Amino acid sequence: MDTLVLLTMTGLGLGALYFLIASGLSLIFGLMDVLNFAHGALLSVGAYACWWAASGHLPGAGPHGAGFVLAVAFGVVTGTLAAVALEVGVVRPLYARPREQVLANVGVGLAVPALLSGIWGSDARTFPVPDALSGTVTLLGARVPANRILLIGCALAVLVGLRVLLGRTRAGLVVRAGVQDRAMVSALGIDVRRAFTLVFALGGALAALGGALGGVYFGEVDPGQGTSLLIYAFVVVVVGGMSSVTGAAAACVAVGLLQQFANYFTTAGLGDLAVVVLLAVVLLVRPRGLMGRLT
Repeated sequence: MDTLVLLTMTGLGLGALYFLIASGLSLIFGLMDVLNFAHGALLSVGAYACWWAASGHLPGAGPHGAGFVLAVAFGVVTGTLAAVALEVGVVRPLYARPREQVLANVGVGLAVPALLSGIWGSDARTFPVPDALSGTVTLLGARVPANRILLIGCALAVLVGLRVLLGRTRAGLVVRAGVQDRAMVSALGIDVRRAFTLVFALGGALAALGGALGGVYFGEVDPGQGTSLLIYAFVVVVVGGMSSVTGAAAACVAVGLLQQFANYFTTAGLGDLAVVVLLAVVLLVRPRGLMGRLT
């Protein structure tokens, strides 16, 4: 029983990390029809900014208590600004040229990890995990790492926040309307470009948050971390439905649990193969994913 609880909570924690990354990816594609292959770069930027701040380089920030919260906030803000710069400088001029847009995003996704390697080296850096998150808590008799609980809580908060934003706020309605008929929304005096930049900024903030909490989960950061996690983010976005945040959440739960149970009950590493098999089955049975619209 203890093992099942531990595996379940670890799988849900991993799924929550995937969701923090995939939610921004799904949001940008669903609302802007942009496949952001530079999303992993935004994650790496947020992770390294949080690591840099928590290591004592930012006044007031540190690996404990409020100092760590400040470090995470710094990472999220840095990722958000990087996303705005990416949208304004790279994506916006190429909205009418999707092929070039994809190539430009791929280029940014390759250049940023190389830049991080050039500054801090290619070796992994130990992430300063707070003491409160490096221990365990007792749940149904099992000792569960505390950082899993944090990840699950953050993922649930993000899911609720995105659903409220998209369905209950003026900003969400403006963006959705702009996707359907950009010319009509612009004729009403609404700056659609600003709304799209807001969406990209939100996606970058979520990626950066995933990068910061990914450092807590793995205990280290490295330049290629964002690229490797982006692969799983794309998998869950496809499985859940390319434009569905709710579908991405469901897919993240399935992928995280499948990986953990497969790795434990079979040979280590077969969890990744199981995820690929799940992706293939979903594409064959339901090509549009679990949910095919932005919900």
